[in-house]
Amino acid sequence: MLSVRQICKTYPGFGIKDVSFEVQQCEYFVLLGPTGAGKSVMLEIIAGLTRPDSGSVLLDGRDITGEKIQNRRISLVFQSSALFPHMSVYENVAYPLRWCGRTRSQIDQRVAKLADDFDFSHLLEARPQTLSGGESQRVSLARAVASEPRCLLLDEPLSSLDASSRCEIRSLLRNISANGQLILHVTHDYTEAVSLSTHIAVMEDARIAQIGTVEEIFQHPQSQFIARFVGIRNFFKGRLKAPEAGGTSLRHFATDGLSFSVLTDRPAGQGSVMVRSEDVTITNAASPTSARNNFAGPIVDIAPIGGGVEVIVDIGHGKSLEIAAIITNEAVSALELRLGKKVWVTFKAAAAIFIEG
Repeated sequence: MLSVRQICKTYPGFGIKDVSFEVQQCEYFVLLGPTGAGKSVMLEIIAGLTRPDSGSVLLDGRDITGEKIQNRRISLVFQSSALFPHMSVYENVAYPLRWCGRTRSQIDQRVAKLADDFDFSHLLEARPQTLSGGESQRVSLARAVASEPRCLLLDEPLSSLDASSRCEIRSLLRNISANGQLILHVTHDYTEAVSLSTHIAVMEDARIAQIGTVEEIFQHPQSQFIARFVGIRNFFKGRLKAPEAGGTSLRHFATDGLSFSVLTDRPAGQGSVMVRSEDVTITNAASPTSARNNFAGPIVDIAPIGGGVEVIVDIGHGKSLEIAAIITNEAVSALELRLGKKVWVTFKAAAAIFIEG
């Protein structure tokens, strides 16, 4: 377990203030927040690159706040791969193993296993400058886990990759986590957080604003900042079904007894669907529409927000499956909306964003 307790660090014009959180074994923990929130500084403190002004960092109950970097059993992967350019791929992955005192035979076996697991066996003799972005990051991750660290720190590891490489690396990270690796991942991208994390801590102004599961953060943000930052109120976990005969990209997503129509070419499996509140329409009765998703239910909340009114409708038929729509004050009056009134909500298949994981 990684425990961060009341960490403070002050710089001219900036400072981290009383940051505390815990990452349990087998959790994929994401530190989510905008640029400048202090996320990367926190990773540097945990890794031992920066000394905090106060507070402590514990790993498996041992205080490592003052420990040397090489004694922490922590690995850090940056946004750019940071491979040694004068070394081959093999030599890069073998580097931390030599520091651990492994024999040549042990190093060869470990590097071969990692190269197979991370799919770069054909690149062992290549130089880093000849690799693609996705290949470089796979090698960086292999080097980071080669010495079997207790904690893996990831600083925006997907942000410099193209869409195809990001998908590959996300799958690789899920596998690393599934094998029991404790992971702390920093990002400003909420879709990245949703696709990977089990738990999220949102940073605001160098403080932790909220900690919770993915569902808690996206469905029940505890401040206006968090609600604005994550941007999505409607968040549903479930399973994407296989495409029907004919190869259409219109697919069905099952969640809590309901089925949503989504447009995606992703493979069938577990994942999440997010729908912007602005893309949800409310009417008093079912009416002809091109929108594929149409549900009826009672209004359970009406609340003014910046730029309009948020209306929450229970479409779960007793299962408390809620969806939010943002409409104008004029629309609330014209539709005569009130608590308990049955309404219809609709949204297009193209508005339903599917994320794997």
